[in-house]
Amino acid sequence: QVQLVESGGGLVQPGGSLRLSCVASGFTFSSYVMSWYRQAPGKERELVATITPSGGSTNVADSVKGRFTISRDNAKNTVYLQMNSLKPEDTAVYYCKLLTPTRYAYWGQGTQVTVSS
Repeated sequence: QVQLVESGGGLVQPGGSLRLSCVASGFTFSSYVMSWYRQAPGKERELVATITPSGGSTNVADSVKGRFTISRDNAKNTVYLQMNSLKPEDTAVYYCKLLTPTRYAYWGQGTQVTVSS
């Protein structure tokens, strides 16, 4: 019954912004580390950002540092990825991931982000 549902993707021009959302259900959201990954065609899935259960600590990949911000609202069971100054190389399917204490990962279905002029 654990479900992660991403939304907020779309087509934007270079330099534009998007905010992705991942709404979780079926578990105690505030107990788990959440992450955003992305996967471009022909590329391996890569870690974009991670946030601790209470939101007290975040980590963002060097490739998006200064442009992307991860945050969470535990009252809404939601984790966000604010993406600014988007570049064509940011084009990918973005996935939300929940990691359990036993190291089992739950994944959302993904949301497409396309950055193109």
